[in-house]
Amino acid sequence: MNRIIKIGMDVHSSNYTLCAMEPVIGAEDRVFANIQVTPDYKNILMFIENLKHKLGAKDTYDIECGYEAGCLGYSLCNQLTSAGVKCVILAPTTMLTQQGQRIKTDSRDALMIAQCLSYGGYHAVYIPTEDDDSVKEYLRMRDDHKQALKKVKQQINAFCLRHGYQYEGTKWTIAHIKWLKKLELSSMYQETLNEYMASYDEQTAKIERFDARIEEIASQARYSEKVKKLECFLGIQTHTALSLIVETGDFKRFAKGNIYAAYLGLAPGEFSSAEKINRLGITKAGNSHLRKLLVEASGGICKGAIGHKSKVLKQRQQGNSAETIAYADKANTRLRSKYYRLIRHGKKRNVAVAAIARELACFVWGMMTDNIGVTVE
Repeated sequence: MNRIIKIGMDVHSSNYTLCAMEPVIGAEDRVFANIQVTPDYKNILMFIENLKHKLGAKDTYDIECGYEAGCLGYSLCNQLTSAGVKCVILAPTTMLTQQGQRIKTDSRDALMIAQCLSYGGYHAVYIPTEDDDSVKEYLRMRDDHKQALKKVKQQINAFCLRHGYQYEGTKWTIAHIKWLKKLELSSMYQETLNEYMASYDEQTAKIERFDARIEEIASQARYSEKVKKLECFLGIQTHTALSLIVETGDFKRFAKGNIYAAYLGLAPGEFSSAEKINRLGITKAGNSHLRKLLVEASGGICKGAIGHKSKVLKQRQQGNSAETIAYADKANTRLRSKYYRLIRHGKKRNVAVAAIARELACFVWGMMTDNIGVTVE
C-alpha cells in the first residue's frame, strides 16, 4: 500500500522541530512523531529512515517535507532535494491557520505546516536556479553597500552642520565634494572629517566596481536579451532589470500582470463590510526588494514631458525589435500621463507613484511573457 506522509518542519538557526503526519479524510489525522533535532539536514534524513523502519517495510511511502520561508533561504530545500527527498517552501502569508489560537510553540507550528502540506492550504515559494540565486545575492550585496554610502553621506552632512558649515548648493556634486575637502578645521575635527571622507571614497569606489561587474553579468547570453527589453522602459536600467529577471524567475507562472503586481505587494488593500467601503494602501506583502526597485523606477518615470525620449533612453532601446520599442513607448507615455492626471485630481505624490509602480509591474510582466499586445487596465 502506498501511504502519504507529510513532514512539517519548524526551522530555526538553532534547531529544527519535525512533525510527521499521515492525513486521514473524515477522521483524525495520524501523528507519528513530533521531535526536535539539531539544525542539520542529515538529521532529517535519519528521521525519515527511522520513521520508515517504525511503520514497517511492507508499505511504500510518498514522503514530502515543507517549511516556512525564512532565514534559511533555499539551502535546506536544496539539500533535501539533492538527497532525493521532496521538499517545498511555504509562503507564510498564504498558509491556512486556525483562528483564535493564542498558544504558539514550535511543535504546534510544525503540526500546522504538516496539515497545510496535507490539505493544500498554502502556496509554494518559487525556488530559483543556483545561478539566478547567486546573482540575486550579488545584487543585494551591492544595494547594502549603497545603503552604507547613504549613511556615510548623512553622517558627513550632520558633522558639518554641527560645526557651522553649511553648503548652499546641491549636495554630493563634484563642487560639493571639493568644498568638503577644502574645509579647514582644527586638528581633531579635521582628522574626523578626513576619516568620514575616506569612508565615502571607499564606498563610492566599491559601488563603481560592483556596477561594472553587474554590467558584465547582464551581458551574459542568458540575461542580455531580457535586460535589453526591460531597459526600454523609463526608470529601468541594468541593475533593476537584472534584479527583476533573477528574482522573479519564470514570469509565465503568473497568469496576468495584476497577479504579478500583487505578488510584489503593489496591489491595493480593502477592508469593506456591508455598505461601508474602506480602501487601504498597497499590501506590501511580497518581494520587498523588487517592490522598492519598481517604486524607485516609477519615481524616474514621474518626471519630464509626456512622450519625450531622452538620448540615453534612445540609446538603451537600440537593438530591440520595433514591436518591443513601440510597446515600451506606449507604456512610458501612458504611465507618465497617468501620474500627472492623478496629481491634478489631488492625489498625494506617494500614492500616485505607487499606482505607477503597480502598472509598471504589469507592463514588465507583458514584456517578459511576450504579451505585448495586451492592454493593461
